[in-house]
Amino acid sequence: MAPVCPSGQFMYIYAITKRLDQAAADCVASPCQQQVDITFTSDCATTLPATGINGTPVTIVSAGALSAVVSAMPSARVRPERANLTSHNQIQKNLMETHTVLPVAFGTIADSPGAVKTFLIENEKNFIGQLDTLDGKIEMGLRVRFDVLNVFEFFVRSYPELKALRDAVFGSEKEPDWEVKIELGRKFERLLERERNLCTVRIMEAISSACTDTKRNPPRNNHEVLNIACLIKRQDAKQLDHSVSEIADQFDEHYVFDMTGPWAPYNFVHLDLKI
Repeated sequence: MAPVCPSGQFMYIYAITKRLDQAAADCVASPCQQQVDITFTSDCATTLPATGINGTPVTIVSAGALSAVVSAMPSARVRPERANLTSHNQIQKNLMETHTVLPVAFGTIADSPGAVKTFLIENEKNFIGQLDTLDGKIEMGLRVRFDVLNVFEFFVRSYPELKALRDAVFGSEKEPDWEVKIELGRKFERLLERERNLCTVRIMEAISSACTDTKRNPPRNNHEVLNIACLIKRQDAKQLDHSVSEIADQFDEHYVFDMTGPWAPYNFVHLDLKI
């Protein structure tokens, strides 16, 4: 007899994947040692041996060719606490060890299992297309930053024209005009942006052969030179690592390269979850 879908419960959504059977879904609890075939199962929720947000059991809700990995919630809100974020990320990480997933943003909650089924059915073609595109791929992150205490002073030492303008603005006892100080700031920003663009071109040329797609994210502060997400085939991880090491050796000690991952492919998924 098929399990009965719970009713009257909010459903916290972790990820969407091609339809899971029980054996495949067990990988949510812990990474599997071998690939598990995906087969069709019932449309209703199946309890998995894993705990999610607030310690509630993780389940799958399936409809059509898709499954959503979910857990029941007492309300439509969840606090972004460390424990909850860790649970969210760990379940996604375990699942992507053996399956292609569309990761869902933290805090996404549906009104009921029925609402989950509805959006799976309504978006089936879109989700299947994205899952096919992402099949066998992972996301890696690459950040490059200036390893200096003060980026402005580093640029003053590196660019004579900026040093000359800085000295002209602050070299006298007279308080500099506001317009002149603004121009100094703009000069620095232009040089910083040029340096970032030049570095990006060099780095992207070096790693492009290992990536099937990339996304350049905006820098978070002046110290950050580059912040990109790389979509790669899982078997190309060593090639990317080698390419990053080679290009990093061509930069001096003022630049630090930091590669992270593998991550669920957030930067390459487009989900419009109106649930």
